[in-house]
Amino acid sequence: MRFKSITSGIFGLLVGLLSIPGLASEFLVSTDWLEKNLNDKNLRIVEVSVDPGQFERGHIANAVNFNWHTDLVDTVQRDIISRDKFEALLRQAGVNKDSTIVLYGDNNNWFAAWGAWIFDIYGVPNVKLLDGGRKKWEAENRPLSVKQASHKPGNITVGEANLKLRAFLPDVVAVAKQEKPDTQLIDIRSPDEYAGKIFAPAGVAELSVRAGHIPGAVNVPWGQAVAADGTFKSADELRKVYGAVGVDGSKPIITYCRIGERSSHTWFALKKILGYEVRNYDGSWTEYGNSVGVPVTNLAGTVWGGK
Repeated sequence: MRFKSITSGIFGLLVGLLSIPGLASEFLVSTDWLEKNLNDKNLRIVEVSVDPGQFERGHIANAVNFNWHTDLVDTVQRDIISRDKFEALLRQAGVNKDSTIVLYGDNNNWFAAWGAWIFDIYGVPNVKLLDGGRKKWEAENRPLSVKQASHKPGNITVGEANLKLRAFLPDVVAVAKQEKPDTQLIDIRSPDEYAGKIFAPAGVAELSVRAGHIPGAVNVPWGQAVAADGTFKSADELRKVYGAVGVDGSKPIITYCRIGERSSHTWFALKKILGYEVRNYDGSWTEYGNSVGVPVTNLAGTVWGGK
């Protein structure tokens, strides 16, 4: 009877997910759906925010906190978290092989989308993104909690890293030098970053020596993928956005930004909503813009230190 009860619960949760109206993808959940399912035993909620203390000041009930700076990256070398450490992190958070996982965060879900990308790299199933993220949840005055969630250790096993979802410096250099004409680059930064007028968004300490963009990249700022409330546009709308710059899914795509988080958001739109073949270049401009011997396109005419 217990097995039947658990199976029924999982089935009900999945049916509910598949029947949510108005969402652009099965990989998204609405704020309304999440509030109604907060206490589902098969649901695990994970916040991935970048603002220090955000989670501690209040979070969605039963959520656990994954720190982007330390939990989802290798803290010794610049890399993503290792398979073994990621599996241990998920088990500690109570994630089981049959869990449904909902990710959300601040900053328009940039870092939560990074989390979704990491989950996908390691082949974790049933992962969803809260459409609109923390911003929409708070704008709708939905409840927050300061209570620390406690879950029994989970039993999930994660797979080896799928490198088909990740691009590296040699991959983008090959595209820049037109050695890989079948691959398209999308720079999702602001027009001023793309042109080389500025090195980074306002208020962000600069981490690159050169300004500009990777030759051959088209510029589609991440914000063009979302509506005013931060939710993703429909699949039809997204096809028009990217189709306007010649990206229609007929060729492999690489997304990049400054450190890989904003480009994860666009990766999600292209991969999870449109089903295109997409890799995220997490080295992004902080790696490329500091590399010796790589070509740079600078429309603003800046060369060094914005001069």
